[in-house]
Amino acid sequence: MKILVTGSAGHLGEALVRTLQPMGHTVLSLDVLASPFTTHTGSIADRETARACMRGVDAVLHAATLHKPHVATHGRQAFVDVNVTGTLNLLEAAVAERVGAFVFTSTTSAFGDALVPPPGEPAAWITEEVVPRPKNIYGATKTAAEDLCQLFSRNEGLPCLVLRTSRFFPEEDDDPARRASVCDANLKVNEFLHRRVDLADVVAAHLCALQAAPRLRFDRFIVSATTPFTPDDLAALRTDAAAVLRRRVPRFEALYAARGWKPPATIDRVYVNDRARQRLGWRPQLDFAHVLERLERGEDPRSDLARVVGSKGYHRSRADTDPVPPRAGTPVEPDARA
Repeated sequence: MKILVTGSAGHLGEALVRTLQPMGHTVLSLDVLASPFTTHTGSIADRETARACMRGVDAVLHAATLHKPHVATHGRQAFVDVNVTGTLNLLEAAVAERVGAFVFTSTTSAFGDALVPPPGEPAAWITEEVVPRPKNIYGATKTAAEDLCQLFSRNEGLPCLVLRTSRFFPEEDDDPARRASVCDANLKVNEFLHRRVDLADVVAAHLCALQAAPRLRFDRFIVSATTPFTPDDLAALRTDAAAVLRRRVPRFEALYAARGWKPPATIDRVYVNDRARQRLGWRPQLDFAHVLERLERGEDPRSDLARVVGSKGYHRSRADTDPVPPRAGTPVEPDARA
């Protein structure tokens, strides 16, 4: 199969290229940055670039985007140019080339204000039925791009699936309060309970989506690690998440105590991956329990793929309050990272 991967210099794009090539696929890859995993350097915001890269392609994995951290460094128009116009350019080119599957990498950030219930309310149980309420230009442009995918599936017959991925970046959290509360490793392991997924599992979801797109035609899926919690836990998660965790995964206590780690005091949302597992046949491997097993064996909790790809950052320069490390020589340009 001839597959176009956009955002190939980024975390997910590189991981996709690394995975697809040994499988025997012909991979074309596009990014504004040159990299060992990029065959075409250019922007998806340029229509001719999108058309040129789409020629003869059987399937598309569209991971290029401007991310939430770029809100601090890029104007709103740049987000529209890359996340909306860029996606439109790719969709139009895909229809012209009669592409058989188009997979769009979206984000759970698209849910926006729906992720945080009012004080005193239970934690939010986030499924695909929750209506997004974007709270910044990043979320607004990602939901607009999702709608374009649905439009092209319905009106042009393009098989198109949307994957709303939760956190898989290796960089430090962009929230100063969370960074100050616990060490980075502790924070990331906690997030596997409700809002994080390993990069290898994200790649696996994209491969499942490639296979399922011709059958499903259009759908949206949350891609996040399988949570140990249930809807019955939601009220207690908001007031005493540690107590719920002791009931659900009691083995965590000794491991955390040995490291001086803390469980989350409160959890405001839980991402639910049931639809992706049921309809895509996706089988994520790294959930909270699996991460604990790796830690007990003295292993890095990340997958081999996540370790190989490593940390890339998002900006050439940063303000003192920006925890995201820069990539050496990285220009501040659109659609570079997935």
